[in-house]
Amino acid sequence: MGQPVPAPAMDEVTFKSDTVLSDVHLYTRNQRHLMVRLNGMGQPVFLTQFKLLWSQDSGTDSGTERRDSSTEKTPHTRTGPPELPPGNDHSHEGRSLQTSQEGAGAQLDEDGDLDVVRRPRATSDPDPSRPPRDKVHPMILRQEEEDGSGDEAQESRLCSVIKIEHTMATTLEDVGKQVWRGALLLADYILFQQALLQGCTVLELGAGTGLVSIVAATLARTVYCTDVGADLLAMCQRNIALNSHLAATIGGRVKVRELDWLKEDPCTDPEVPFSWSEEEISDLYSHTTVLLAAEVFYDDDLTDALFNTLSRLTHKLKNACTVILSVEKRLNFTLRHLDVTCEAYDHFRASLHSLEKPVSSPVRFSVEPVDATFPQSLAYERIQQLELWKILVEPVT
Repeated sequence: MGQPVPAPAMDEVTFKSDTVLSDVHLYTRNQRHLMVRLNGMGQPVFLTQFKLLWSQDSGTDSGTERRDSSTEKTPHTRTGPPELPPGNDHSHEGRSLQTSQEGAGAQLDEDGDLDVVRRPRATSDPDPSRPPRDKVHPMILRQEEEDGSGDEAQESRLCSVIKIEHTMATTLEDVGKQVWRGALLLADYILFQQALLQGCTVLELGAGTGLVSIVAATLARTVYCTDVGADLLAMCQRNIALNSHLAATIGGRVKVRELDWLKEDPCTDPEVPFSWSEEEISDLYSHTTVLLAAEVFYDDDLTDALFNTLSRLTHKLKNACTVILSVEKRLNFTLRHLDVTCEAYDHFRASLHSLEKPVSSPVRFSVEPVDATFPQSLAYERIQQLELWKILVEPVT
């Protein structure tokens, strides 16, 4: 009888060849990640706090950045190399080492190669008990370890932070459990165009961790936060609960529901978790005026399913509506073309174009790009490949 294969240690994250890792998480420091639990599939779940860069000046013009007095220049306008994350104990060491090497000049070995003198462990890391820098060692957070500061300071801090539980790396099928830049861009747009969602009923498709729905709930009356998969929806529900204080100020509510793009109608079976009631479906069709989707255009079949769902839903809505889509134009080398292409993005653009083709339909679609120079309220790298698209859906008269 063979020996059982030991399970991987819970304090080490293993990246496999088919692992997908969001850039949002890739650029976070790798010394300590805050792991809070294991999800229903045994995947480590981490907690990230996204700080809102609120401006003290309410008269901020479009195209400028919102920031408080302690906030550095946001990443998408930074021209130099990225700064090390706050709290990185090696930041001063790295700068001093670089200065000393530049002052002394390059050192070469006997073969003419660059001779890099490596510091001993005791010198490079003042605290030998800390994990090696080339490994990711999650640290368990205990919910009772809260800051004991005053109530007013704590309330102010809560109102400027969005807490999101997510996984660090997943297979392609589970990418909804990560936070993607397109979701942060769409959240920024919502905070900029507040009148669009004020007091409205909103439907988010492919919500993932629920970050966009959480931001939308600070303005909207009702947000239907939808995706598929019981484990993903449970994570989304937990994030909604973690940030319920943000929507409480205006009485907004978020309902996490299953919405499968490959099925004609929402599930109404009360035995199925996150199913719809008949009253909710009626409210959805009667009052929804805004639809949102962020970073869901990475697979052609799913893109087709999303646009079919959009068409099906908008034909059932009783009001004209606005659809806002965010997408990142990702370049990949393909063997089929032997060149760098962006096939998923090209398919998305073709699907957008097909909406405007003249057909016999009770609704009319108008597609236009959104200028992404509006203020940035969340800290992330707003790269040129991030795009927003607006679809106006109006009944044909």
